[in-house]
Amino acid sequence: MSVAVTKLKSGINVVTDTMAHLETASLGVWVNAGSRDERRDEHGISHFLEHMAFKGTRRRSARQIAEEIEAVGGDLNAATGAETTAYYARVLKPDVPLALDVLADILSEPAFDREELAREQNVIVQEIGAVADTPDDLIFEHLQDVAFPDQPLGRSILGTPKTVRSFDGAKLRDYLARNYRGPDMVVAAAGAVDHEAVVAEVEQRFSSFNGAASPVPEPASFGGGSHVEKRDLEQVHIALALSGVPQTDPTLYSLQAFTNVLGGGMSSRLFQEAREKRGLCYSIYSFHMAYSDVGMFGLYAGTDAADTSELMRLVVDEIANTAETLSEPEIARAKAQMKAGLLMALESSGERIGQLARQMIVYGRPLAIDELVAKVEAVTVENARAAGRALLRRGKLATAMLGLGSGLESAAAIAESLTRRAA
Repeated sequence: MSVAVTKLKSGINVVTDTMAHLETASLGVWVNAGSRDERRDEHGISHFLEHMAFKGTRRRSARQIAEEIEAVGGDLNAATGAETTAYYARVLKPDVPLALDVLADILSEPAFDREELAREQNVIVQEIGAVADTPDDLIFEHLQDVAFPDQPLGRSILGTPKTVRSFDGAKLRDYLARNYRGPDMVVAAAGAVDHEAVVAEVEQRFSSFNGAASPVPEPASFGGGSHVEKRDLEQVHIALALSGVPQTDPTLYSLQAFTNVLGGGMSSRLFQEAREKRGLCYSIYSFHMAYSDVGMFGLYAGTDAADTSELMRLVVDEIANTAETLSEPEIARAKAQMKAGLLMALESSGERIGQLARQMIVYGRPLAIDELVAKVEAVTVENARAAGRALLRRGKLATAMLGLGSGLESAAAIAESLTRRAA
């Protein structure tokens, strides 16, 4: 594999990975802007803009955008996050110029037709309603809000029906002009691509994206607290979070290993103890989300109302015990999982462009696989335990609970005991 990077005069970084054995290519545009870059009256506009980009340009209708890509057997999609928005395509080798032209067109010349705006507002309001009807999605919206209260990072990426219906073409163009600028954009391509050819296409088609870098969002801070909501559900849904670490923190890989040992798969402590041994739940897992300046360690479980308190006691005990008793075989298993994830991503052009784009945004350069593997290999039992203990010492806990039963409040109180153990 051959990775190459070129920074254009506009500030756009073009990064490619030529995979000579492939006849297809994945390519996309990553913008270093997402929901945390929104002003209060723009709540949900990043996601809405992502939808509207596909609803017509000055040169193409929404139907033409879809048909041109699908006529050559390709596909086109996008995703909005808290800190980035991505637009990407997969096509056959000869159709790379077409894909880049369509991607440039939807971002530089969106029409924002009034009828399309109204239709897509209805679609997204329905999407918001679907999340409200899906408790194992809704619980994470509540958790994010409690973890980062009164901050853009704590708000739902989707917005609210009120804010979504307030967006018009002028507001979308203002957000686009403020945040979609060359220095904050990465064009990534992998597979059957030629670096110089991709650079030439991007230089020509993305020339309108220039100017200074977009404003840096306000720093985020982990808050903490509890959200308990009584709803008539078959299960009680539990989520908790502790303050984690940002993307460039030197302890990131150690914390990820701790997270994997605790609840990262079927062999994890929580899965084995809570599900396999005690039958307290069907789903339970832990995770860590790293942002540019903060992080969030989290845990989710769904259980019967009668088992809520017992499960929470188990969770509190396992988190605290793992930080003290995590073993060498567990670390070896966690490191193998982490390395496999990194190496498997190299086999997929779609995974590869996401990996490269994120590295360019976070580190300003692509990271060699040997460098990434070395970071994983550097994790030891002691620094993984230290990462777990540091979670508890930060002292702030966010909990969200959804369901029925008298045990919700007591479970929330049990969760609070977690941070007291490190006091």
